[in-house]
Amino acid sequence: MIRSRFVRFPVIKPACFSPAFGFCFQNPSLFIRKASSMTAKTTESVVSKDTASKEGGPTAIVMLNMGGPSNLDEVGPFLERLFADGDIIPLGYFQNFLGKFIAKRRTPVVRDHYKDIGGGSPILHWTEYQGKEICKILDKTSPHSAPHVPFVAFRYAPPLTEEMLKDLKDSKIKRAVAFSQYPQWSCSTSGASLNELRKQLLEMNMEHDIDWSVLDRWPLQEGLLTAFSENIQKTLETYPEEERENVIIIFSAHSLPMSQVSKGDPYVNEVAATTYGIMEKLGFKNKFINSWQSKVGPIPWMSPSTEDVIDQFGKQGHKNMILVPVAFTSDHIETLKELEDYIEDAKKKGITGVKRAPSINDNAVAIKGMADEVKLHLETNTSHSRQFTQRCPGCTNESCEKRIEFFRRC
Repeated sequence: MIRSRFVRFPVIKPACFSPAFGFCFQNPSLFIRKASSMTAKTTESVVSKDTASKEGGPTAIVMLNMGGPSNLDEVGPFLERLFADGDIIPLGYFQNFLGKFIAKRRTPVVRDHYKDIGGGSPILHWTEYQGKEICKILDKTSPHSAPHVPFVAFRYAPPLTEEMLKDLKDSKIKRAVAFSQYPQWSCSTSGASLNELRKQLLEMNMEHDIDWSVLDRWPLQEGLLTAFSENIQKTLETYPEEERENVIIIFSAHSLPMSQVSKGDPYVNEVAATTYGIMEKLGFKNKFINSWQSKVGPIPWMSPSTEDVIDQFGKQGHKNMILVPVAFTSDHIETLKELEDYIEDAKKKGITGVKRAPSINDNAVAIKGMADEVKLHLETNTSHSRQFTQRCPGCTNESCEKRIEFFRRC
């Protein structure tokens, strides 16, 4: 299990934990190998002046995600950017000083976590791969908006949003889809990425250069559900046949503090919807439960925690369980390190049959599903989902209102 030591200040309530950075405050961020060379900088060779003037295309598919350090040298800068973000980690008057202090203090511990998974996060590798494959499919299935060109925009690690926008501007592309790689919406993940996109568009004076639309959530996408169900089924088949129907399926997602849930953040409901859709495909042949990982601090969080679920089921005599990273589209520190640590801890307690279902990564069914979702988005000519314009009833973040108004105008 990954433990977190954190600094306590009387003016701050710690509220969000991830093994990638230990802890943060108020609004949690989710989801943190080595980078492939396929970035948006190749765009100029892909898009010529002739194609740039072609009706309907080219179209940029911008993969939005939190990101993670691709190597150990990026860990420190990654944490500095994270803790400097007042929208996600509001430290008030002490933002600059305290953010740098926390980042510096956490860097050695976080570097050790990344050493344990090979020296860096695979999230850029998989995001670039998925984006490239999605665009290949779209060029065939959606010729009216072709050619499709993949871009990646990470919040805290290269390629950063502003880097992506520079490449996008150089490409001369005038149409872009901001495709959130968080299937289930949360204001602290998809919302935060779109807040940053808006901010950088304004700072770079690019708000009128590109026709933007937003694919903000897709918790019930058919390909996503099918890919998860097939991964679970393959994992079930690794157990003796007589034991399979008694394997408990644990759908683990990054937790949220109850203060965030109480504001009306839809994340918990959308994760539950994905879970139900997956189990429906599996015919509800196994018992299942939603659980929540990566939480710390004294305030209430969504429960039960994944670790507690494993422990309590073990005490009831269950030894066989499958952990499913239901809110992630690729492996990163929380799947490769945290979930694996839970499995190792379970074995030490005699709970020997806990396994992890594979993440989406290069799953062809899921990637085809993502491409289908973008195709539908383009064909229906929608700016965003209907739900996108609804603020949480308890929202007090002005950035959310500005984000909604900005992309509504787009």
